[in-house]
Amino acid sequence: MTFASRSEHRAWLATQAVLPAGFRAGSGRLDFVPPETGRPAQMTLSVLALDRPTSSFAGAFTRSAFPGAPVIVGRRRMEEPRLGAVVVNNKISNVCAPGGVAAVERIAAAAAALLGFAPGEVLVASTGVIGWRLPLDEMVAALPGAIAALQAETVLPAALGIVTTDLYPKVRRVAVGDGSIVGIAKGAGMIEPNLATLLVYLLTDLDVPRIELRDALAEAVDPTFNSMSIDTDTSTSDSVVALASGAVPCPDRGVFRSALGEVCARLADDVARNGEGVHHVVRVSVRGAPDGALALGVGKAVVNSPLVKTAICGNDPNVGRIVMAIGKHLGVHAPGLDLGGARIRMGGREIFAAGTFRLDPEVDAALVAYLREAEMYASRPTEGGRFAPPIDYPPHERVVDIEIDLGAGAATAVVTGTDLTHEYVSENADYRS
Repeated sequence: MTFASRSEHRAWLATQAVLPAGFRAGSGRLDFVPPETGRPAQMTLSVLALDRPTSSFAGAFTRSAFPGAPVIVGRRRMEEPRLGAVVVNNKISNVCAPGGVAAVERIAAAAAALLGFAPGEVLVASTGVIGWRLPLDEMVAALPGAIAALQAETVLPAALGIVTTDLYPKVRRVAVGDGSIVGIAKGAGMIEPNLATLLVYLLTDLDVPRIELRDALAEAVDPTFNSMSIDTDTSTSDSVVALASGAVPCPDRGVFRSALGEVCARLADDVARNGEGVHHVVRVSVRGAPDGALALGVGKAVVNSPLVKTAICGNDPNVGRIVMAIGKHLGVHAPGLDLGGARIRMGGREIFAAGTFRLDPEVDAALVAYLREAEMYASRPTEGGRFAPPIDYPPHERVVDIEIDLGAGAATAVVTGTDLTHEYVSENADYRS
């Protein structure tokens, strides 16, 4: 797909954002002053609520050794008999902050009282700066407005409300029989998920039992969110949550699983395309590996290499860096692996085979043109020399395709990554301001 403007992209998002039966979404804003900085700030509270709590819900959370308080409580919520709502705040992630768990429970109890649910039926999530305390009094005071804004037409208010440095909201929808699966995601930086990713909420009106929903989510997460990386950093707050209202019969459980995987895959691609300062999305397809873990590791070694990422940013087909990244990983994790049959292609062109590069001026020129065609925008410094993206919508869905055949087995993996740009450095050099 291609989009010529922000308004065109938002019009398409509206078609994706129709809520499944049994769900409502809303949001509200609040002003506060973080005591850590003393500077005024704003926060958005987003609410996803079912008409009635459901017993069919699933979740996957970060493996970080320093999980946020919402993740700690969220894992407990997975043991509850029902779940009825999710409350998400941006700006502050509530990680290792004083009284973090108590803050989560207070927000859950306040939202539950307004919705008519039990406190254990409300899941709370937070994203933003690590280490700051939540403005609890202000958040509790703002909850009635966010809940009063609940409506059953579109998930867009929540998709917009959960973002931080994202350039645009991410929404995907797949129809299944008379029902649908609608997913929203937040995330642009601190992304190399481990078990889950970012903040992702998957809503369906299909009647799928709890155990089947959990199996389907676990199956969908690994080849999508767990197979991507923007900057190699696993967040302390990564969470994926799926909720089923059960309002519509599910015609085929296999079709449902496939559709859930499709929504997750599309959201993972959207997150990469919306990564902080991203000019190019990179897709590395690995085959011929002895096992799946090695295939995934090789793919991530390529997309995570700063030298590969910066070369792609500059539209420079310095493909020797790809071989460097592969060799670095295999030298540690599979020393002695026979690579005599290894082959590498970029944009469909063979650049390496039988231990030798296949490069000449014609190939180099073609690869430069290929990288430029895949670029979403070029860097433009703003006043003061800071780099900032000139657009806030995805102009296209093209990627830089790198194919690696190790010639040493039957295992495969596909990893999605991004380049590394001036904008990424600018964004993260002054993230808190």
